Amino acid sequence: MQFAGRFKGRVAVVTGGASGIGFAISERIVAEGGSVAIWDVDAGAGSKAAGKIGAQAFGVAVDVAREESVTAAVAETVKKFGRIDVLVTSAAITGPNATTWDYPSDKWRQVIDINVNGVFYCCRTIVPVMQKNDYGRIVNIASIAGKEGNPNASAYSTSKAAVIGLTKSLGKELAKSRITVNCVTPAAVKTPIFDQMTQAHIDFMLSKIPMGRFGEVDEVASLVTFLASEECSFSTGAVFDVSGGRATY
Repeated sequence: MQFAGRFKGRVAVVTGGASGIGFAISERIVAEGGSVAIWDVDAGAGSKAAGKIGAQAFGVAVDVAREESVTAAVAETVKKFGRIDVLVTSAAITGPNATTWDYPSDKWRQVIDINVNGVFYCCRTIVPVMQKNDYGRIVNIASIAGKEGNPNASAYSTSKAAVIGLTKSLGKELAKSRITVNCVTPAAVKTPIFDQMTQAHIDFMLSKIPMGRFGEVDEVASLVTFLASEECSFSTGAVFDVSGGRATY
């Protein structure tokens, strides 16, 4: 279900928006009247995704793990659209599947740089832009792994737990304003990120979902676009599950 005009006049930034969940969210926001800056580390993929969506989408090359790249992307987005009303942080990597004692230190740092520091840099840089208009919606894409901790995925699980913590902290800091901050914790959704995982880990994740299937990107996008809309006005610092029954708290 879509709501025509729900994002009319609104400008969204979606990180990792060239594929998977981020692309589905970008499509929905434009379909509902908004404009989207698709931030992706792959400049070609970002531009191609924007072309598929239409004139109200704009590709921006950005490495969220580098603060100076995020700062430049904010400036480019504001120059293009004049404002930023919505931030959805979807860019992430899984890292390798290995036990904690065998986990490569360089891969650990890479996961944390993108999945945690990237979210921090985006929030830190975009919040002041939102504060100028006293309005904003921030939706961070976390994971059920951040609540439960998946074995052989310690960096990913840790990074998503950190995203939940950041969401709660920032939500409380902005609670007196008209800027809300929430996160979603999907169970496994079949996207290109599966290419980074072993088949054994994919099978493990499926075995934990009571519905017996993986989530669909559109199911996550439906929840995220509600949280990113004006309708979501009394929830902040909150965690919303979309896990096929896996979540236990």
